[in-house]
Amino acid sequence: MIGMEVALVSFALLVVATLYSSVGHGGASGYLAVMSLATIATMESAWLKQHAWSLNLVVSAIAFYHFRKEGHHVIKLSTPFVLGGVPFAFLGGYLAIDGAPYDTVLSVVLLLAAVRLVMPAEMEARGGSGGIGFLPCTLMGMGIGLVSGVVGIGGGVLLSPLLIVSSLGTPKEAAATSAIFIWLNSLAGIFGSVTASGLALEGWTIAPFAAAVFAGGWFGSRYGSRTASERGVSLILSAVLVVAASKRVLALI
Repeated sequence: MIGMEVALVSFALLVVATLYSSVGHGGASGYLAVMSLATIATMESAWLKQHAWSLNLVVSAIAFYHFRKEGHHVIKLSTPFVLGGVPFAFLGGYLAIDGAPYDTVLSVVLLLAAVRLVMPAEMEARGGSGGIGFLPCTLMGMGIGLVSGVVGIGGGVLLSPLLIVSSLGTPKEAAATSAIFIWLNSLAGIFGSVTASGLALEGWTIAPFAAAVFAGGWFGSRYGSRTASERGVSLILSAVLVVAASKRVLALI
């Protein structure tokens, strides 16, 4: 029975990884939703967060590889967000804070970002010409990193729309930056959580889950970096944002 549940959860994670990786995301918000519904999960925040971050490491690495290979990574764009986000992701992972207030705020932010992304004309005309300075970007990275650490995500679902609607990069450039941001934040979050609560990863679950998201991440990021149009990536991201926000709203009801 447990083996069947692991197989079903693995398939669901594969689907989540395929969708999220097509826009450069690791998929932690989706993994948290899937694993929270499974009886094999301990439901302890450390267990859920460490498993979600570990899967993030797999998928975001693959996504970054594909988007960078296709020439979409802009180091200058990634640097301030990474410098600000990583230490605060560690801090967030270390802290044990009730996630309900953050779920409320995140739901509003994600829905607003999704609405903004379905109005592409102005965005595409201005894409890549943003003028936000290094310090503001670093501060935004700090905020996203802290929330990511507390909730158990990599932060891409927040960073990608911010990059696009602020005209800092095209959707595919945002995907590449989000992928490296997610990978580093997830690693920092794991270290923070392990420092505070100990290692909660279990080999009998993480191995099949990692294999599933590897397959989904490879296919999804390959499609997103090569085949999908800028408009297509934006629409996929909008769908991802709505799904992530809806999951949080339902959890609060």
